[in-house]
Amino acid sequence: MAANSTTSLKLDPQLKERVQRLAETRRRSAHWVMREAVEQYVSREEKREQLKQDALAAWDHYQTTGLHLNAEEADVWLAKLEAGEKAEAPKCHG
Repeated sequence: MAANSTTSLKLDPQLKERVQRLAETRRRSAHWVMREAVEQYVSREEKREQLKQDALAAWDHYQTTGLHLNAEEADVWLAKLEAGEKAEAPKCHG
């Protein structure tokens, strides 16, 4: 496992004070609050980027094959899943 490394972060005084107050409220260190914030931000943005890449790949696949579902087909399938039913995804068509 790699050792942690130190990174410097410049905050304006107001934000620094807000972090400190939150840290005190949570009974954590300001370091912990900032590390947690960065971790959550990076995780969220990685998921967002993956969603974007998946959407672009799906669009490319559609443009290449023409295979798709219409909204009604997708809604029926998703409603079954939401109701707890086991439902196979409908077959895509051109």
